[in-house]
Amino acid sequence: MKLVRPVVFGLALAVVGSMLAAAQDSPKPPMVLQITREFLKPYKGGVAHDKTESAFVAAMTKAKFPAYYVGLNSLSGRERALYFTHYDSFAEWEKDNKIIDDDKALSAELDRASVADGELLNEVDSGVFTFDEDLSYKSRKDLAHARFIEITEYHVRLGHSEEWHKLVKLVRDAYDKGGLSGHWSLYEAAYGLPDGTYLTISADDSMADIDKGFLEDKKFHEALGEDGVKEMHRLYGESVESAISELFQINPKQSYPRPEWVKYDPEFWKPKSAPMAMKAAAPKPSADQKKP
Repeated sequence: MKLVRPVVFGLALAVVGSMLAAAQDSPKPPMVLQITREFLKPYKGGVAHDKTESAFVAAMTKAKFPAYYVGLNSLSGRERALYFTHYDSFAEWEKDNKIIDDDKALSAELDRASVADGELLNEVDSGVFTFDEDLSYKSRKDLAHARFIEITEYHVRLGHSEEWHKLVKLVRDAYDKGGLSGHWSLYEAAYGLPDGTYLTISADDSMADIDKGFLEDKKFHEALGEDGVKEMHRLYGESVESAISELFQINPKQSYPRPEWVKYDPEFWKPKSAPMAMKAAAPKPSADQKKP
């Protein structure tokens, strides 16, 4: 579903970390989302990157680390990998970081893995976001059958958050009225990005879900009505400075899914080439922990 083309609002939530694995929606996702981005050197993705990332998998599985993450590879824009980790609170994130600091064997293995991985990378950065329940719509937490992730980054003009909130709520009401299939979760940047940065994140079980979103545009505009469409464009123009949408594919070889997800779809989440059985999972080290 589009707000104003080419801005994707999304079909379903992509959430990782401390979450339920059952295939039903939870009241709301965890509060804190960390996204670590690795920008790859040209032609250093694929098998080569899977191999270096497997060292993190082996180290963290061995340590039975208590959190989980999902790795994504870009299908648009610059070649890069994203790693999503969720926490219920910043205090929970601090506890996980302390475990890494206190476990000297794990820290050493992560350092070695980082050096090898760094040979493939041009740049690494990290952003931290907080979940906005009021601006989200039917947030979905389960990723057991998800394969693709859509992310749209909005830059809202400073001083125009009121118009932004009205815009999102207008779109949300149209979804309800039109009985549309869309879902989304919205996050606001807390650290690492300019003020006024928001993300909408969506998970698709297949690219057919993306087709369905485009096909529902007509129903969406009908639900808004002529006056609603005009209001949407007005609010968008007043509040949004810029926006960009990107498409990613989930890479199970670079992911630490919950064991329950593996149970739902072991052929996908537990590839035969995986170095170790998936007994426990761990978060992708943040940019300050991962130093190529």
